[in-house]
Amino acid sequence: MPWLQVRLAITPEQAETYEDALLGVGAVSVTFMDAEDQPIFEPDLGTTPLWSHTHLLALFEADVDPANLVAHLELLTGGPLPEHQIERIEDQDWERSWMDNFQPMRFGRRLWIVPSWHAAPKPDAVNLLLDPGLAFGTGTHPTTALCLEWLDGQDLTGRQLLDFGCGSGILAIAALLLGAERAVGTDIDPQALEASRDNAERNGIAPARFPLYLPEALPAEQADVVVANILAAPLVSLAPQITRLVRPGGLLVLSGVLAEQADEVRAAYQDAFELDPTAEKDGWVRISGRRR
Repeated sequence: MPWLQVRLAITPEQAETYEDALLGVGAVSVTFMDAEDQPIFEPDLGTTPLWSHTHLLALFEADVDPANLVAHLELLTGGPLPEHQIERIEDQDWERSWMDNFQPMRFGRRLWIVPSWHAAPKPDAVNLLLDPGLAFGTGTHPTTALCLEWLDGQDLTGRQLLDFGCGSGILAIAALLLGAERAVGTDIDPQALEASRDNAERNGIAPARFPLYLPEALPAEQADVVVANILAAPLVSLAPQITRLVRPGGLLVLSGVLAEQADEVRAAYQDAFELDPTAEKDGWVRISGRRR
């Protein structure tokens, strides 16, 4: 069914007032959007930061009268609306639209990430069938791509790998398909573990080759290769723990790091690892190295 969409240009100070007013007059959803492509990375815990120039989008049922809607909003907020736009939009199958845009992707020489609903373009390649579900990790983000390209370039035969923050399981499963003997996955989100488990089964990976744990249950064992595609702040704060999980002579791969954060992350690991040159893609970096 079609919808009536209201877009308001607001400041952060106006956010709560107009969100309450829109819900009060019957909005079925209210969404905050950046009006100027201004990024906000790693907000403080417990906060909901907004951009200095924010758009507030609200959806109403199509039969709502725009003039009456504006009048009610101005009555509730005590004055004229800020700059705004009202338009009717057609409904669509958003999940279907996303699926249509998620196409097979190649990483390195051997590895393809193939949506589970799509035919593999090269059946004789290393094809990872993926349905990310609610978990992060499809290969479309530069941080995931950087890690997949690194994995494709390694001889993983017989190696033991740990995926720290496994999300959809894409990195661990890729490693297993590329020759690793066993991979362990851990994530703070139980839905991520479920997505990883489903994707492993989809790719014929036996549970014994890919055990999954919440962090508090993760066994204290070392791996030949540790990959951690999370964020810069936890990579720095967890550096002692992550370092202990890499065996001497083992390999470490870190991503989820912005280019301007690379020096801080490298500093947290440089004493324990011989670090490679930083690799960069679209403003994000990969840091890799071998434990001393």
